[in-house]
Amino acid sequence: MGSDCLFCRIVAGEIPATVVRETDTTLAFRDIDPKAPVHVLVIPKEHYADIATLAQGDPALTADVLATSAAVAEDEGLLGDGFRLMFNTGAYGGQEVFHAHAHLLGGAPLGPMLARDLT
Repeated sequence: MGSDCLFCRIVAGEIPATVVRETDTTLAFRDIDPKAPVHVLVIPKEHYADIATLAQGDPALTADVLATSAAVAEDEGLLGDGFRLMFNTGAYGGQEVFHAHAHLLGGAPLGPMLARDLT
């Protein structure tokens, strides 16, 4: 991916991030605008535009993202009370950075899945 991808630049070390876990294939770091007491982004180091592209293109790497998410949830003490793992995909899904990433949220009750009723 070109140098215009924010998360690729974080993986390359060009932009600092508060890393909480790193594997050979994934990187997990704190969101700079947290929406919960714990808000960690878990990304594949390899660039994929979104979770659908990642899942179709590399199922093993998709599994690595999920395994890293679970490990971070455990490290952050979220397994007992629970957490939310969310992938935003595309404009309607609210995706802002077009590099596949999971939002790991927890540390307090998170409320309803959506902020408003869309029906």
